[in-house]
Amino acid sequence: MDISPKLKKGAGGRKGGGPRKKAVTRSVRAGLQFPVGRIGRYLKKGRYAQRVGTGAPVYLAAVLEYLAAEVLELAGNAARDNKKNRIIPRHLLLAIRNDVELGNLLAGVTIAHGGVLPNINPVLLPKRNEKAAAVKEPKSPAKSKKALI
Repeated sequence: MDISPKLKKGAGGRKGGGPRKKAVTRSVRAGLQFPVGRIGRYLKKGRYAQRVGTGAPVYLAAVLEYLAAEVLELAGNAARDNKKNRIIPRHLLLAIRNDVELGNLLAGVTIAHGGVLPNINPVLLPKRNEKAAAVKEPKSPAKSKKALI
């Protein structure tokens, strides 16, 4: 028989397997919505580097969350401008293409069912005549004989 006291399996270094603390995810620690653990797993699995630091998935999750929030805010504004309460691919396209920095980031990206930005080349617009463009002033009323006296 074994004389040593029996320890519970999987006690994780706790003597006698005391009460277990509530697990706190790395996303909660970092104050993020995006999954830090999953992003870390993908970084390791993707073999982008031999080793992955502990801060790398946190930083990447923060960057991705910021970009997603930015795009969604602009797309929500575009949806509201079009009197809709649901974001569709058209709203995403309008949001991205009307923003300079996001437009540069996603310059080579095609958004399915997004359409194109409304744009008419000025050469194709009808030419306006100077006479038609000038607002005609109303003629002054004819002076009556009583006004002259």
